[in-house]
Amino acid sequence: MSFDKHREEAPKKLGIGVVVVSDTRSAAMKEGRDVDVSGKIIEDKVKKLGHSSTRVIVPDEAVEISKALKKFIGDEKIDSVILTGGTGLAKRDVTIETVDPLYEKELPGFGEALRRLGYEQVGTPALLTRCSAGVIKRKPVFCLPGAPNAVKVAMKLILSDLPHVVKHARD
Repeated sequence: MSFDKHREEAPKKLGIGVVVVSDTRSAAMKEGRDVDVSGKIIEDKVKKLGHSSTRVIVPDEAVEISKALKKFIGDEKIDSVILTGGTGLAKRDVTIETVDPLYEKELPGFGEALRRLGYEQVGTPALLTRCSAGVIKRKPVFCLPGAPNAVKVAMKLILSDLPHVVKHARD
């Protein structure tokens, strides 16, 4: 099937699960304050394209990350999951260690492309991200840095063809 045909048959409206991984933002939410920026950027970009989203904020704990991810993966209204935060080098950054083993198929080109685009904008700090992407139970999953600027760059990359990616993941 041709690339254009695949795009044509891709779903038009998607449900996106957004998992914000942050000790600080999770603590603020428990106090009733939503100080998240990156997750809101993701939701805003998704909604501008006519898709829906559901956002949760969890602390940088493997059990909490895994629980939120698995809930979205098991939800038939969710077509893709985007996580933001916990991809750095700090000891508490465990998103990649938690999510990568769950991938049934990896998409290494995503991390490579995001680091390249980030490098063009901010230089060597972009090389410190351990972002990743893959497919879990026929749903594309993306792990992004928590920095708002990195999220903006990543969302351009992801949303440019997400319905097509979702279609391939389902095939």
